[in-house]
Amino acid sequence: MTNFRHMFDKMTESDLVAWTRTIVRYTKCGKITYAQQLFDKMAERSLVSWNALIAGYTQHGQNLEALKLFSAIHMTGMKPDYFTFASVLSGCGSLAALEGGKQVHAHAIRSGYESYLPVSNTLVSMYAKCSSIADAQQVFDKMPERDVFSWTSMISGYSKCGNIEHARHMFDKMPERNVVSWNAMINGYVQHEFVEDALQLFCRMHWTGLARDQFTFASILSLCANLEVLDLGSQVHALVIKGGSDSHVSVGNALATMYAKCWKIQNAHQVFINMDERNLVTWNAMIAGYAQQGYDGVALSIFWEMQRRHIKPSELTLVSVLSACANLLACEHGKQIHAYIIRTGFQSHVAVGNAVVTMYARSQSIEDARCMFDRIPDRDIISWNAMIAGYAQQECSNKALELFCQMQGTYVKPDQFTIASVLSGCANLNTLEYGKQIQAQTIKNGLILCVFVSNALVTMYAKGKSLDDARQVFDELEEVNTVSWNAMVAAYTQDGYYEEAMELFCQMLQSNIIPGQFTLAMVLSVCASLVAVDCGKQVHSYIIKSGFGSYLSVGNSLITMYAKCGMIKDSHKMFYQIPERDVVSWNSIVAGYAQHGNGKEAIHLFEAMLEAGISPDHITFVAILSACSHAGLVDEGYYYFKSMSEDHNITPGSNHYACMVDLLGRAGLLDKAEGFINNMPFKPDASIWWALLSACRVHGNMELGKSAAESLFELEPENPAIYVLLSNIYAAAGRWDDVAKIRTLMKGQQVKKKPGCSWIIVKNKVHTFVVEDMSHPQTTEVYARLDRLAEQMKEAGYVPDTSFALHDVEEENKENILSYHSEKLALAFGLINTAPGLPIQIIKNLRVCGDCHTFMKFISKIVEREIILRDGSRFHHVKDGLCSCGDYW
Repeated sequence: MTNFRHMFDKMTESDLVAWTRTIVRYTKCGKITYAQQLFDKMAERSLVSWNALIAGYTQHGQNLEALKLFSAIHMTGMKPDYFTFASVLSGCGSLAALEGGKQVHAHAIRSGYESYLPVSNTLVSMYAKCSSIADAQQVFDKMPERDVFSWTSMISGYSKCGNIEHARHMFDKMPERNVVSWNAMINGYVQHEFVEDALQLFCRMHWTGLARDQFTFASILSLCANLEVLDLGSQVHALVIKGGSDSHVSVGNALATMYAKCWKIQNAHQVFINMDERNLVTWNAMIAGYAQQGYDGVALSIFWEMQRRHIKPSELTLVSVLSACANLLACEHGKQIHAYIIRTGFQSHVAVGNAVVTMYARSQSIEDARCMFDRIPDRDIISWNAMIAGYAQQECSNKALELFCQMQGTYVKPDQFTIASVLSGCANLNTLEYGKQIQAQTIKNGLILCVFVSNALVTMYAKGKSLDDARQVFDELEEVNTVSWNAMVAAYTQDGYYEEAMELFCQMLQSNIIPGQFTLAMVLSVCASLVAVDCGKQVHSYIIKSGFGSYLSVGNSLITMYAKCGMIKDSHKMFYQIPERDVVSWNSIVAGYAQHGNGKEAIHLFEAMLEAGISPDHITFVAILSACSHAGLVDEGYYYFKSMSEDHNITPGSNHYACMVDLLGRAGLLDKAEGFINNMPFKPDASIWWALLSACRVHGNMELGKSAAESLFELEPENPAIYVLLSNIYAAAGRWDDVAKIRTLMKGQQVKKKPGCSWIIVKNKVHTFVVEDMSHPQTTEVYARLDRLAEQMKEAGYVPDTSFALHDVEEENKENILSYHSEKLALAFGLINTAPGLPIQIIKNLRVCGDCHTFMKFISKIVEREIILRDGSRFHHVKDGLCSCGDYW
């Protein structure tokens, strides 16, 4: 500033040329404020002085100031010349100020300067930039002479308006072309994704011997980035290096963006490191690239490096880094960035405000999200969607619906994302009627055709147990994507319609839809629930062929599937095939061994898990305590229960207490089980009383069983299993009057007993049996085979245990009832319909009775086959007259 004033002092007021030259010098150096101050001090100004300052403003993007100066010229009575008009029209083009440009055009006509080439060129350019291509063409056609700039402006104008054919027609008619002309045409093709045409022109440019510049390379690299064409982008990179254009920051930015969008973030980083000069675009490209590819921590680090270097971020920078914070749930970092946004005035930017809302909502700071939402001055659809989705995802569904109703009173109309979030809220609240109203609204607005909305409808109806409506929406979908299939398969799976889920999965494969890891995990859970091991193996084979075996969630599901299908060795093998196991992997295998009654192996794996540095969670302890319970490892169970809080800082929950009660109850330590319940830090729930009642049934403790049942009646008065278990306790004690009272009470309460049933899968078909079942097509053969087996067993020393025939009938009738329990019928069917020597697998929905358990042991020895029985609580592997449970179950 001192030098500036010193120059003023030396310059005389009459030295007009010197003053004007100084203005030009300042504008060229970018010191436009100094130029304006000098201009204001001038006692006398010439048109050249005005032109110098107007040109300076347009060259530095301050086009409004240039237009103000143009208006001020009229006040002086001075007449503008062709240079004035050219500068002002250039400013109008940059501002896309069509009406202002037309007024200047009219003035130029009156002044006789329209035909001057610089004025005509800027007129064509102005109209082209304002997308008024007809006016541009009219000026172009009237021009007495044209140069390369004239033609190039028309090419750019037609390209901008989407008329790429006419742009190419103009390009081909050009008498001569320069690199700018070629770039304009190539860029037009790039903008409209005319890939082959852009590449042909790029190659043809090389054949003409014309050197391609940084703008040429930037355009082609932009095309490669948008289409994610890595091979071509790499070839262009080689040309860039060969031509020496890699030093240009615009080319470096285009290369970094191309590699980032082609999922080669390390290559992008290498370009970034090698750049001698970086600008804001460079930093934005890297932050956005890392964030989009899931390297959110790195994106955040780059942002903080920007801060350390005092590089001022843009709106795009802040949106990208807030997205990274949201993905990381890094609320503290997000708050620091929010504070910066407030200090620097970016809070008024809607896009930034929306990103702040999303960050807080996904970081579970829903109140902060709402506070930011309320401060956004002009909320757009993204603002509303972010807040409504935030409420829905954080299970504040009532607030999501309230906000949606509030949105209805604004000018902002809901889109498919709004509707999907609202439907998610309806699903969480199970408000199907309101959901149906939303559906009617989407049909009216034409949004029902959006697959995104339809998928949300399927999920909503599925959660509301309205599978017919869910299937109708699914069947009416014009476009079905992977998410649609997932939603419908999940709907069937969650409601226990396993066969329908499998059938739909097969249809999905037949439709050439590639299932994702989520679908495969669900289907494997269906196989596990059905104990359909052959089907599970087929799915496993598909997983290997399709390359999904490396996905951790799929591997974990395979562990569970094999374990629940009775194939614990295959489950163990699958566990060790996973290279990097997480806590779910360990939980799955520990739970598998627990279900198979192998408590010692479960404990061994639990200890190996700790040695591997994997921290157990509450699910892990449910699995290990369950393993101790099934194996009768009372001391070990106590030890692991205490270690939860003492060693792992996990507060035992209801499930853990239920496991301990079950552990003590199975071991016959009913008094300790009762004392354990009485000393609990919270009120026992149904799972705990169920564990005690079941133990009382096994050990015949009628008084304690009655007390447990009374507690259950208060919690689950309509559950028939309570009545059945209490009735069985009375029956085992010979209290037939009390049994009759229970049955009368059940009739009065309209409670129906859940029938015991067993099923067996042969040749991928499920065969179901109930006690004394006569409905199966092979009934005659099944009963005949059972009778023959009964004779063989008696010869081997089998004596029916009639204490498990809980009916007030004669001993002989009790034996007959026991003879045709559902699992025995299923076993006979399996022996008839499977090849000798193969294992037979049976599933029962209830706990196997003691007599049937003994029956299985005798049969396994007689027929020399392994019998795998999964009852309501665990697996029994019966072979050579022995059971894996050691008769402890």
